[in-house]
Amino acid sequence: MTESAPVLQVNDASFAYGPTVALSGISMEVHAGEAVALIGPNGAGKSTLLKGILGLVPQVAGRLTVDGSDSRRRYASAIGYMPQHDELDPQFPVTLEQVVMMGRYRSIGWFRMPRAVDRAAVASALAAVGLTERARIRFGDLSGGQQQRGVLARSIVSTPKLLLLDEPFNGLDHDNRAALIDTLLALKADGVAIVVSTHDFDLARQVCDRVMLLNGRQVAFGERESVLTMPNVHNTFSEVELGPDGEPLQPPTHDEVR
Repeated sequence: MTESAPVLQVNDASFAYGPTVALSGISMEVHAGEAVALIGPNGAGKSTLLKGILGLVPQVAGRLTVDGSDSRRRYASAIGYMPQHDELDPQFPVTLEQVVMMGRYRSIGWFRMPRAVDRAAVASALAAVGLTERARIRFGDLSGGQQQRGVLARSIVSTPKLLLLDEPFNGLDHDNRAALIDTLLALKADGVAIVVSTHDFDLARQVCDRVMLLNGRQVAFGERESVLTMPNVHNTFSEVELGPDGEPLQPPTHDEVR
C-alpha cells in the first residue's frame, strides 16, 4: 500500500440517529487509488457510514478526517457521492448533460452560468462513464442503467478525491455493470479513493483492495482475501442464510434494470 497520508481516516467512530447508536467501532483508512468495499446484511450500517462521512448522520464518538481535515464544511468539496436512490424525477425535462452539470453547482455558484471549464468537466465525466453520445438525450428517456451511470458522472464531475457509492450495482444488467466496473477501475488509476457499499462479493473481488464487514459494528477490516473468510462472513451474516460457497443468499432489492 502507498505510504502517503490517507484520503479518508476513521478512528473508533460511532454514528447515531438521535439517542440510538446505529453503528459503532469503525476504524479504517482509504488511500488515493484504493477502493474499499462495505459489506453486510440489510440494515447493517453501510449507508449510515457513508452518510456519516458526509455529515448527514451525526458522529457521536471517535475521529474522522478527509484529506487531512476533520471539518466537514472544509472537506465537503473533496467528496463525490452516488446515493442508492437518486431523488431526481425522471419525468423532469432535463438532459443527461444538464443532470451532470448539477454536480458543478458548488463551484459555479447559484444563478451563474456554466463556464467553459464546467462544460469541459461535464464532457470529461460523460466520457468516463461511456455516455458521451447520450449527452443531449432527456434523462428520463435513458435506460435505468444509463441513468445510474449518469448519476455517477454527476458525482465525479468536480474531480473528488474521495468517491462514496451506495449500492451502485443494484439491478444493473451485464453491459451496464461491466461499464461501471471499467469506470471505477479507471478512477482508481487516476488516484481517486473509493468507498462502495455493496452486497456483491464479485464486485469486491474485481474492484476493491480492502473490505470492511459490518453488522451494526465493525466485524473485520483489511486486505480483501484476509477479510472474506468463512468465519468472518458467518459472524457478519449470522442471521442470514448462506449458500454452499459461504456467501449470503440475499433477496434482490430491485428488479433488474435494462
